Amino acid sequence: MQREDMKDLVWFLAVARERSFTKAAAELGTSQSTLSHTIKQLEARLGVRLLTRTTRSVAPTEAGERLYQSLAPRFEEIEADLTGLVAFRDKPSGTVRITLSDHALQTTVWPKLGPVLCDYPDLCVELYSDNGMRNIVEERFDAGVRLGESVDRDMIAVRIGPDWRLVAVASPEYFSRRPAPRTPQDLVRHDCISLRQATFGGLYAWEFEKKGRELRVRVDGQLTFNSTLPMIDAALSGYGICYVPENLVSHHIAEGRLMLVLDDWSLPFPGYHLYYPSRRQLSPAMAVIVEALRHRS
Repeated sequence: MQREDMKDLVWFLAVARERSFTKAAAELGTSQSTLSHTIKQLEARLGVRLLTRTTRSVAPTEAGERLYQSLAPRFEEIEADLTGLVAFRDKPSGTVRITLSDHALQTTVWPKLGPVLCDYPDLCVELYSDNGMRNIVEERFDAGVRLGESVDRDMIAVRIGPDWRLVAVASPEYFSRRPAPRTPQDLVRHDCISLRQATFGGLYAWEFEKKGRELRVRVDGQLTFNSTLPMIDAALSGYGICYVPENLVSHHIAEGRLMLVLDDWSLPFPGYHLYYPSRRQLSPAMAVIVEALRHRS
């Protein structure tokens, strides 16, 4: 491949993407005749036809489509890298969109990020809080927050919080009416406060582990929520047992408003990680957020 072929490939990608010499020429700032001649020369050098031309349309041949699918992502990566390098000349600014759970927002992200924003008045952050597993690339988020075990392998992941665990709790009033469960299987005979998962629409099956034995229990009860804090309020009011992050109820446990059960079945798991596409060059704004949230044990 000669150096001049690089420009010719960029021009080919424009034609293949627009399916039009007219639109591609306008995008590239050249004439249709020059563009057509350049593509013909490229086809001659490669020894294969890349485009099928009619009076009304232009479409990639099988070879052209294969070349387009191979090259387009690579050139997008180069453009992203160059954009990132240019951004380093400027101060952190712009909007960064992050998807995360309400628990991650309240316990990990906002306590760290809030104080930092005062130093960067041109930096805007959009925090989209729900309990779903969103595709950050398709939905145009800059980053997401998930537990370490849930991050896709093709993402860059930065740990932003310590390990934590879910615990089963209920009020003393509730346990005055019902015996406390001794094993996770006992939960099926209790009123449990459920969590509906946003991504799949189903109810979360409570997960437990003890001495290498893992159990998933599908509980039942009168109440179902799609976020954590109302579950805790319902448990405090005596409606049943909820299974929630320990750091949201530790003060209630310490002060006797809630009772912890199945403690030895509730093991910690990898904490929250900020993740983003591996091929994306960090902008100054994103770099500020990563450093602000990074976990330092």
